[in-house]
Amino acid sequence: MSDMDDGEYKEEKEIIQDEEEPIQDDKQGEDQPEEAMEVDDIKEEEDEKDYDEPDSARCSTSAAGGSPKKPGPGGDPLQRFEKLLQKTENISHLLTTGGIDAKKKPIVHKNSAEGDHRHRMTEKEEDEELLQQAKQSDSLLTFDKSPYYIKNGEMRDYQIRGLNWLIQLQQKNINGILADEMGLGKTLQTISVLGFMKHFKHMNGPFLIIVPKSTLNNWMNEFKKWCPSISACCLIGDQEARNQVINETILPGNFEALVTSYEMVLKTTNMLKKIVWKYLVIDEAHRIKNEKSKLSEMVRLIKSKHRLLITGTPLQNNLHELWALLNFLLPDQFGSAEAFDDMFTDDGLLGNEDLVKRLHKVLQPFLLRRIKADVEKTLLPKKELKIYVGMSKMQREWYTKILLKDIDVVNGAGKVEKARLMNILMHLRKCTNHPYLFDGAEPGPPFTTDEHLIENSGKMLLLDKLLKRLKEQGSRVLIFSQMSRMLDMLEDYCWFRNYKYCRLDGQTPHEDRQEMIDAYNAPDSELFVFMLTTRAGGLGINLATADIVIIYDSDWNPQVDLQAMDRAHRIGQKKQVHVFRFVTENTVDERIIERAEMKLRLDSVVIQQGRLAEAQKTLGKDDMLQMIRHGANKVFAGKDSTVTDEDIESILSKAEEKTKELNEKLGNLGESSLRNFTLDTEPESVYQFEGEDYRAKQKAPNPIGYWIEPPKRERRANYQVDAYFREAMRQGQTDTKSTKAPRPNLPKVYDFQFYPKRLFELFDREIYAYRKMQKWKVPLSTDLERKEAEKAQKEEQKKIDDAEPLTEEEKEEMQELLQEGYKDWSRREFQQFIKASEKYGRNDLENIAKDIETKTFEQVKEYAAVFWDRLEDLTDHERYLSQIEKGEQRIQKRQMVKLALDAKVAKYKAPQHQLRLMYGGNRCKNFTEEEDRFLLCHLHEFGFDKENVYDEVRQAIRSAPQFRFDWFIRSRTAAEIQRRCNILISMVEKEMADQISEMKISEQPATKGTRGRKPKGAAGDTKGTKRKPDTPASTKAKRVK
Repeated sequence: MSDMDDGEYKEEKEIIQDEEEPIQDDKQGEDQPEEAMEVDDIKEEEDEKDYDEPDSARCSTSAAGGSPKKPGPGGDPLQRFEKLLQKTENISHLLTTGGIDAKKKPIVHKNSAEGDHRHRMTEKEEDEELLQQAKQSDSLLTFDKSPYYIKNGEMRDYQIRGLNWLIQLQQKNINGILADEMGLGKTLQTISVLGFMKHFKHMNGPFLIIVPKSTLNNWMNEFKKWCPSISACCLIGDQEARNQVINETILPGNFEALVTSYEMVLKTTNMLKKIVWKYLVIDEAHRIKNEKSKLSEMVRLIKSKHRLLITGTPLQNNLHELWALLNFLLPDQFGSAEAFDDMFTDDGLLGNEDLVKRLHKVLQPFLLRRIKADVEKTLLPKKELKIYVGMSKMQREWYTKILLKDIDVVNGAGKVEKARLMNILMHLRKCTNHPYLFDGAEPGPPFTTDEHLIENSGKMLLLDKLLKRLKEQGSRVLIFSQMSRMLDMLEDYCWFRNYKYCRLDGQTPHEDRQEMIDAYNAPDSELFVFMLTTRAGGLGINLATADIVIIYDSDWNPQVDLQAMDRAHRIGQKKQVHVFRFVTENTVDERIIERAEMKLRLDSVVIQQGRLAEAQKTLGKDDMLQMIRHGANKVFAGKDSTVTDEDIESILSKAEEKTKELNEKLGNLGESSLRNFTLDTEPESVYQFEGEDYRAKQKAPNPIGYWIEPPKRERRANYQVDAYFREAMRQGQTDTKSTKAPRPNLPKVYDFQFYPKRLFELFDREIYAYRKMQKWKVPLSTDLERKEAEKAQKEEQKKIDDAEPLTEEEKEEMQELLQEGYKDWSRREFQQFIKASEKYGRNDLENIAKDIETKTFEQVKEYAAVFWDRLEDLTDHERYLSQIEKGEQRIQKRQMVKLALDAKVAKYKAPQHQLRLMYGGNRCKNFTEEEDRFLLCHLHEFGFDKENVYDEVRQAIRSAPQFRFDWFIRSRTAAEIQRRCNILISMVEKEMADQISEMKISEQPATKGTRGRKPKGAAGDTKGTKRKPDTPASTKAKRVK
């Protein structure tokens, strides 16, 4: 054999030996077996064999060839990259030709004449090779229909092709990535290949399937449904439950497939790595794309003969993450991350399109990806509409406040920090969702579930209109939001509108998740809405019984939203899936949507060209500033609501037009515009002049170019005193001169003076008689329909025509009645009475009387009795009652806090030294436990409800010797001390709740007209819970319906 042929053979043999590795364990220094074995030849005793062979045994070659030298870190990156490509292309070639399994023996090169090529291989060797090839072709099974071991249904054609591809990989001892689009049945294809290994290869496991926690039950259900012949068990739960499964099922070997979560793998790695698994499956494999993560390190310690990665999202556009996957699948070929990354530091190498295309092509044998549009013809494509909506008046006010608070940053005049910009963006996004996400925006307590919950958010108004229409047409809806607190409000909304719903977020217990999913997917289920947080509900959940997906607020990463949509748009969906994406006009929402769309377009452009895309640009300061500034001038331009009163049909029609317009605009963008995330299709048309780019000159030195004019300050007119009182006295009069009814000169009385009702009867008779004397005719009302207006006109005119003047006796009676009311109570005194009742509670008459300096205690007591007896006679009685009840709830809150502090401090003889706090999640890295103890004890000592108590606590801190050199605590302001004390109070309340409930609060104020919310029930309960407090110190008042 010539030298060149001998070299080619040595290289091929090295590749074969590298690939014939049956036990895959990536731990550095872990001993490995010498050579691969056919699956049929593996016996039970071989599974228990000790792998004491050194690593060098895997790379041994013939004596003539010596040990192969791996490329070092130095050298020409281009040459090393070419060698890597040649190596992987040979693997691909051997995969397609079926030669990778062949157990080739070293060819003995006999001495022969030069040029004698006929005797390179003996007849015996050729016969053995032909027999081996025949044996391989007979053993290679393919299916053209659903296998017999798959029950309760038939596999689709493309799923059968996927099974055949997985079988081919298994028989070639090659690992792969199943990357079909979400909803195409990757779970079924995986279960079918495990069934093949059991029924055709007689390998009864053990198989290990590592999946997200949210899909555990789904995997177990799929095993029972499709392949009940495989004995599957689930490893989940606390330590006691895990130990039971390990001792009773796993260690005795009473299972074939083990399904567990990522978290359980981290906790039970020591047990899992003792078992040699026949097949290792990782669902949602993007979790191991960071090779330095704990999960990636742990799964590499687990020994397995075959590995399969499952992912519904395409490979991330990052070469290092690509290496992490290749390293897990082919650890011998891709062993060094540094060497791999070093190859791509050369810009010239990345610019070589041919090399990059070859690397992309090399991945194809290891990767199977199909999309729904190509293979699932029975599944209708989803239709997405972006519905643009304006902001309510309250939203505009809060949006303006957020921008004005950091107007220096918005205009580029202040210090621009990325964290600060991200914080502004977060608050603007909250505002576009609902202003009630901010503390203090919602009126209360008590918090009411009423129309204001809908009217104060443009998106909620749109949702209300849309859900009514969807309910009528028999659709079922999934609502996705980024914010779990937004789901709190959506729960209240569903309760208010009587929509039956389920809710799933990151805090939902694992057991409850599957119960809710099953309840929603049950035949004839009455559940209408399923609301989820996008991150928690976007993976592995089958909700194909819903046909409407509403993206309430979009994610920065468009792939996350696509995963959410595929909860409904998947196999089993019988209807057309419609996706409605809510976008608030002229806000940061628009920019987020545009950026996400451009990301998707850029991915598609690059993939169509067969290239590996670079890593996505992270959101920079300039990008964030542009998002924040977008639409700011229009928001500042006014305060009124921009929500239109259109019906849902016209809204959807406009949404179709605008979505089509945006898609056309994005379709016309070039790759450079997509990379720069700009909708400017001709960036040189305006800013290029005489070869010089003036855009750069505009950007850097002159921040005034970015200036956004804040709204004008309101100007208040100085009214004349006479004109003010003249206007104030015109109560109950209309502005229309032609229809103003004549009125006699009667004494001025007010409702809060509580005159006898008989007086007002006499007033009415006097008024009608005066109008009869003036011969006044009642005009036709323009506020009513004609028939109703005519009827009201006749009735009023009849009263005038039938009126008789008062007799002398009635006039005397009227004068007497005028003496019976509380005419000595002025409006100012009445307002003082209301405010004092709010401040002290309706029963604390002594303190109320002290606040009304012009009245005695007896006068206040008498007036209070009449006030509460005739409260409904007042025009604004509901407002007054609500005002007083809010104050009483604050009093009750203070009493509860005082009881909690008293009970907490009373537990210790020396609370300044012994008091212990139950922090939970409220421990602060700035305040120490000693400082918290000091604050709590002095708050109790000075009195929680004392005025200026926090100033006194601050002074006590400065006088305390233990804090003499503690700069942090000594420099805190009264407001900062108050915030910390509020958190500590909420902790104490929670800790002492049981003791407080046993104590009876004296003189507990009545809460007339209030009733509490019903507790949140199981999945499907229409009565959701009230929203949780936004801060630990917020009140826990119940809602008024």
